[in-house]
Amino acid sequence: MSSTTTTDEPPTPLPPPPLIPSLPDDVALNCLARIPRWHHPILSAVSKPLRSLLSSPLFFSTRILLKFTQPLLYLSLRLHHPSSSSSSWFALLRPPNPNDAVPTKPLLVPVPPIPVPSIGSCYAVLGPKIYVLGGSLNDVPSPHVWVLDCRFHTWELGPRMRIPREFAAAGVVAGKIYVMGGCAVDSWARAAHWAEVLEDGEWRAVPSPAEVRDKWMHASAVVGDRVFAMADRGGVVFDAKSGVWEGVESGLDLGWRGRACVVNGVLYCYDYLGKIRGFGFGGVVGNGEWRELKGVEKGLPKFLCGATMANVGGKLVVVWEEKGNGKEMEIWCAEIEVSEDKDGGLLGKISWSSKVLSVPVGSSIVHCAAVSL
Repeated sequence: MSSTTTTDEPPTPLPPPPLIPSLPDDVALNCLARIPRWHHPILSAVSKPLRSLLSSPLFFSTRILLKFTQPLLYLSLRLHHPSSSSSSWFALLRPPNPNDAVPTKPLLVPVPPIPVPSIGSCYAVLGPKIYVLGGSLNDVPSPHVWVLDCRFHTWELGPRMRIPREFAAAGVVAGKIYVMGGCAVDSWARAAHWAEVLEDGEWRAVPSPAEVRDKWMHASAVVGDRVFAMADRGGVVFDAKSGVWEGVESGLDLGWRGRACVVNGVLYCYDYLGKIRGFGFGGVVGNGEWRELKGVEKGLPKFLCGATMANVGGKLVVVWEEKGNGKEMEIWCAEIEVSEDKDGGLLGKISWSSKVLSVPVGSSIVHCAAVSL
């Protein structure tokens, strides 16, 4: 009587398909990492290996090594609905050639919403991540920090701040996140931690003088090693390198209205007269005073409702709200090349301007930030 022998050994797995047929994967990776992000949505539809590569840490680290990262604009919006409101995030992909005879409109890519939306948060960008700090939940300030990893469009809880905050100011200097204000000073603990810094994954107190702790912040910016925080009654400046606190000079304080950004050492904001103005630092011609950005009058509306702005790869990018068809409003965006003339005047040239999204009436722009990926 004969018997047969069987084995239960699993079959040998097949090797993964190549990223690009006829090319070694390391060569293919070197080529793919150089492709502008505008083409990535199409590239991800080519094959599963390519789609997996485009969302892998290896791909992003290769782009950094090759110095092929690109700045992307991220938008946070509050969408209004008849009975509620919701928070939405988008990434703006800029067309590679916006000045073509038939220009291609920028592409907004939806990002998963923040797990716990809040009102009055402040924001900081560190590497490929956007930190959403504090904010109010059901009228109660929160100490929580949510972190958006823009490489993978995933949210995670970051290190919790020592005290709850809403309408605080934040900035990044030398790889450290500084946050200040937005807390009620009714105890020693809150006074001691009125300003904090996130370093090596932990928040620690930053010593601050008592006279600055009663201020509520409405805007912030970083110039060099200094964090500027504009408050309801005058602003404060913290030099992160020396640890020194100062008041904001009166000229800057009087002209800074709302959200702002810094491009080439000039702080830009949108004022109540409908003008984009810049304030220079350093004591050279045209610095130490507000100057109107010339050259953009014909390309932008007279008033930019809800305007906010960001430095995107050395360009001034402005986002604003416009009226739509009655039931919807429109979100518009413009990219401006800024420069200074020999007399210290500010000149702007609009690279492109376009509607990027229609949203329900009553919605609003919350924040925009640039991240290099």
